[in-house]
Amino acid sequence: MLVIGLTGSIGTGKSEAARQLEALGASIISADQVGHEAYTPNTEAWEQVVVAFGDDILQEDGEIDRKKLGAVVFSDPGQLDRLNQIMHPRMARMVSDKIEVLRGQGVGVVVVEAALLFEAGWDSLVEEVWVTDSPEKIVIERLKQRNGMSEEEARKRISSQMDRSERLERSDAVIDNSGDMAGLESVIKELWDRRVAV
Repeated sequence: MLVIGLTGSIGTGKSEAARQLEALGASIISADQVGHEAYTPNTEAWEQVVVAFGDDILQEDGEIDRKKLGAVVFSDPGQLDRLNQIMHPRMARMVSDKIEVLRGQGVGVVVVEAALLFEAGWDSLVEEVWVTDSPEKIVIERLKQRNGMSEEEARKRISSQMDRSERLERSDAVIDNSGDMAGLESVIKELWDRRVAV
């Protein structure tokens, strides 16, 4: 079984790349989905996050309001580190368990989609790392249009993640997503044919 880590800065098309890889036959493990599972009310991670960041981050139903939490952690690198120290080890165990379940099912290719793959140390869970990449100017425009962020918010979010050049240097393959969907699909299909379907 081939386990690929799919990473890239926010707004570079990771989720779309994951959908396209799934259409080619890969099984996808989404770090966002694993994070949602880890935030389940009254779990150990949930309790530690609430203790660390206060009841203000909770919705009425007890769920963590990820937008409120995001507003806190993405404006303060120390708070982001604090959250990551709570969440990353738990999520790594969950991702590892999911990989093993898929291995047991005889799955051929697994893609772990995670914006913070390197920062969380999850590159040790995969055999190859593929990174989606777009110029910062394009990313900022996407975040303004798709997420309704101001330019300042978009820049803060981008700067909270690993430096682009370091991410590219540490990756095995780069998925250039500076064009349209058809261009992305073409890049992914070519990469799949070259690295997976051999």
